[in-house]
Amino acid sequence: MSRPQTIKAVFFDMDGVLYDSMPNHEYTWIHSLKEYGIDFPAEEAYMNEGRTGFSTIRIAFEKYLDRMPSREEEEAVYALKTKLMAERPKAPVLPMMQELIDLLRQKGIQVFVVTGSRQPSLVEKLSSHFQVGASNIISGADVKQGKPHPEPYLIAHERSGLAKENCVVVENAPMGVESAKAAGIYTIAVNTGKLTDKVLTDAGANELFADTNALFNSFNG
Repeated sequence: MSRPQTIKAVFFDMDGVLYDSMPNHEYTWIHSLKEYGIDFPAEEAYMNEGRTGFSTIRIAFEKYLDRMPSREEEEAVYALKTKLMAERPKAPVLPMMQELIDLLRQKGIQVFVVTGSRQPSLVEKLSSHFQVGASNIISGADVKQGKPHPEPYLIAHERSGLAKENCVVVENAPMGVESAKAAGIYTIAVNTGKLTDKVLTDAGANELFADTNALFNSFNG
């Protein structure tokens, strides 16, 4: 399956696509879950990237403690993760991503961000760095079922008002790739993390790039 000839909208994941933020997520997941006796492997942060926070917490409790968390535990873990994230160094924008979004806009292509995050600073950050407004952001607060369920990308598609064959997704995580593919949208993966390429291609990515520089070059033709 080749990339759509006429692209009118691109739906970007945020962490690991727009920002080099996955090392911070890795750190904060490991340390927030450790408070509850869970030894969360670094790779799991990448494998579960794109899920809503509460969904990741439930999966971790079930897998490593053989039980589901209480609502109070879910909220406590997420609050601790949010606190730890606020203390981490700000994640830099990944190379050429601002330039890519500028290029797409010059071509009249709509830009959306589809993220499992619910962080309060989300809209301000994306507006400042990428000029993406609230109406073009689909966050964890907007969905009932996060990635790998197709709902996040189905909402983005609905907001775009376009045919699916005119839309493209850019993802870095297997859950996100699965979500986009389940929504029936052409999906490009960029491997900015610790996973093997095979994890992303097995999830269904139509194209794969080693970094965001290569991703930019693929659109700049």
